[in-house]
This record gives sequence, C-alpha cells and structure tokens, in this order.
Amino acid sequence: MKLIIHDLNQSEADRLFGQHPDDAILIGKDQEIHQCVGCFGCWVETPGLCKIKDDFCDIGKRMAQSDEVEIISHCLYGGFSPFVKNVLDRTLPYHQPYFTIRDGEMHQKDRYQNHVNLSVRFYGEDITLPEKATAERFVEYNGVDLHALSHTVSFYKNLEEMEAHRQ
Repeated sequence: MKLIIHDLNQSEADRLFGQHPDDAILIGKDQEIHQCVGCFGCWVETPGLCKIKDDFCDIGKRMAQSDEVEIISHCLYGGFSPFVKNVLDRTLPYHQPYFTIRDGEMHQKDRYQNHVNLSVRFYGEDITLPEKATAERFVEYNGVDLHALSHTVSFYKNLEEMEAHRQ
C-alpha cells in the first residue's frame, strides 16, 4: 500500500491521482488536522495512537501499513508546506519513546517492523539551488528518522510538469 501525503486542492489531486486510486491512501488538506501539542500521549498513554481526536489520530498505524510514503508539497524555503509539515509532526506515534544509535546519530526506535520507501516531489516556480540543496538534506534526514529503505527527491515547476512525469 502507498501512503500519499499532499497539499493539493481536490481538483488538482483528482487530476494527478485519478478519482480513487485503489492502491493508495490519500492524505490531503480536505481532512481535519490539529497541530501536535507534544503531550507524548501517543507514546505512553495510548501507544501508537494520537490523543488528538481528528482525522490523523491513527497516522502511525497508516504509515505502518504502507510500503511507500509519497509526499507532494509546495517547496517553501527548502522545506515542506505548513500542511505537510503538520502531518509529518503528527507521525510521532509511528515511533517508540526510546532512542537508538544509527550511523553514529541518535534516532527514535521503530514501533513497527515495516520500512517504507520515501519519495518526495516538490513543486514551485522559483525554487532556488540553495533551497533544493536544503530540501534534499531535509528529506534525507526524514528518511533516516523513518528508517526508510530508500528516499528520492524530485523538483517540478508546476503540477503540469509533475503530471507529465507520473505517466
């Protein structure tokens, strides 16, 4: 299963993914999301489930059921759009409250056994070279935190260019 996190409006998402892709879970701006409050209830009180009651309380479980996580985001200063960043902040339940050393760096331990392939597609008319370099490093670090098997980053000027490369 593929988990697709995107910041597109509904008509753009329909155009890019089709009406209802059978092999994917779509997460978009039309769903109710609140910001992570850092209570860590997902670690100690309701392990694996966020205590915030919205459409993302089970985001860790959804990630655990996925083989691939695809993120489509407007590139802002070398990072994700506010909506996508908020979704990624809410993935804290995907991890355990314990830490481990991987490649000489401290990271959260995995709660689930699966390891995803991470692909990120940034779009924006005027993404600068420094922003691209920042985005590539950022995605690399996200891949390490998610214990991803692989990660890729692509840049597109607009949705039409991205659409042409998906077919």
